Amino acid sequence: INVLNTNLPYFPKSSKLLIPKNKTLWNMRNFTLKFNSLFDLQAAFPTEKSCIRFLEQIRWNGNIISPFDSASKVYKRNDGSYRCKNSGKNFNARIGTIFESSKLPLRKWFMAIYMLTSNKKGVSSMQLAKDIHVTQKTAWFLTQRIRETFIRRTSDKLTGEVELDETFVGGKNKNRHWNKKAKKCQGRSFVDKVPVLGMLERGGRVICKVVRNTSYKQLTAPILRNVERNAMLYMDEWVGYKTVQKVYRHAVVDHGHGIYVADGGAYTNTIEAFWSNYCKRAIIGTYNYLSKKHLQRYFDEFSFRYNTRKVKENERFGDYFLHLGGHITYNQLIQKS
Repeated sequence: INVLNTNLPYFPKSSKLLIPKNKTLWNMRNFTLKFNSLFDLQAAFPTEKSCIRFLEQIRWNGNIISPFDSASKVYKRNDGSYRCKNSGKNFNARIGTIFESSKLPLRKWFMAIYMLTSNKKGVSSMQLAKDIHVTQKTAWFLTQRIRETFIRRTSDKLTGEVELDETFVGGKNKNRHWNKKAKKCQGRSFVDKVPVLGMLERGGRVICKVVRNTSYKQLTAPILRNVERNAMLYMDEWVGYKTVQKVYRHAVVDHGHGIYVADGGAYTNTIEAFWSNYCKRAIIGTYNYLSKKHLQRYFDEFSFRYNTRKVKENERFGDYFLHLGGHITYNQLIQKS
């Protein structure tokens, strides 16, 4: 739904799910969600019908629209699903979302979403499999489908003061077996690691992009696509930023000579703290290993958690449902490069 132009559902006072604070609502944060823990979440959604009713309200706001023909009349079936008159096809609230074609109950989906969005360091597929009683393979597939919707929560570009930095994901060479050690992998080398570009707006959002290397050809395009031209950039002395320095106002912090805070508030400490607190600790403490193929999804998860750091867990859970997106099959997931 378009959260800027469409009012969210106005639940009755007897609803155990949400209580609106006012009648003019444009964001889920205007609701008071009546759960502050996983236990309360289960009480708020005790049955599959309660989950379906919540999903229908979020998606359609009482005005059921057929995914096959938006102009068609819709009939409600006795089994709780709906029928499109023009196409003759049946559908439900799962169609067109990450829940489509899934045999898992929505209660387990809701629990997985809450755990993945509320835990500061994420949750591993092995632990999630134990918590919601599914196989590890199912839990991994489920978490990847959830992460698929983290990619872009808004189309707005970063503005104001923006810090740029790169990080490298991969094991330390000194910890590898002697016959698996990589040569010439010090510093910014990406022989055995995957580089990730970070763009952080001070006091605002962060956007991460996995790149092939840290050359100016790879770093320039993501910055131009995600940062407004009137922004002030803060970066280190890396030559990969030489092109954007010609386009944006900028200040350079000379880390090579031990200067970490320059005149005029030039520093990259904020994004370096993001790498440490939101990314590296989750990788080391929870996920342990991330493949290059799925690395972007994990950093989208880290970015989502940082971008919603000022809201409570229940509000973050509600915000997630505003951008459910489409579903991805298992074959598409493992074949996607």
